[in-house]
Amino acid sequence: MKKINWLIILIILLIGIFLIYSKTNHLPPVNEDHKIKVLLYYYNPSLDKDEFNNILCSEKGLVAIEREIPFTKTPIKDTLNFLLKGKENLSPEDLNKGITTEFPLEGFILEEVNLKPDGTLILKFDDSLNKTSGGSCRVNILWRQIEKTAKQFKEVKKVEFLPEGLFQP
Repeated sequence: MKKINWLIILIILLIGIFLIYSKTNHLPPVNEDHKIKVLLYYYNPSLDKDEFNNILCSEKGLVAIEREIPFTKTPIKDTLNFLLKGKENLSPEDLNKGITTEFPLEGFILEEVNLKPDGTLILKFDDSLNKTSGGSCRVNILWRQIEKTAKQFKEVKKVEFLPEGLFQP
């Protein structure tokens, strides 16, 4: 009888471990080189115009560029840090298509990444040189590049930025 009880307990534990693992394993698939494919969102102003040829400064101008990064336990943070490297991630072909970015921004550093159970991603930055301020068009594009890059991960539903004074026109 004791063996049956231990067997039942073992089966319940294995089922529990499987359920926990299946709910928390949301990392992108790993290829044989231990790299993952991610999307970095940059801006192409020629895709973001109205009928009068005015730039809209909207999400319409964002363009996904696929890149590979090393597989780690922090793919969201690693992807965002890769995005923040900016123009060094753009190939000559990307630049010829009009794709651009203002990243990297001097002194702009991603300090913390915190994903809440409800899908809210809180990103804390150091912007001691106030490089995320400027005109509303510029600020909107910088904000959206980070937000859209983060939301490619299915567990991210909403993105919040700290400190609250970031991305002010």
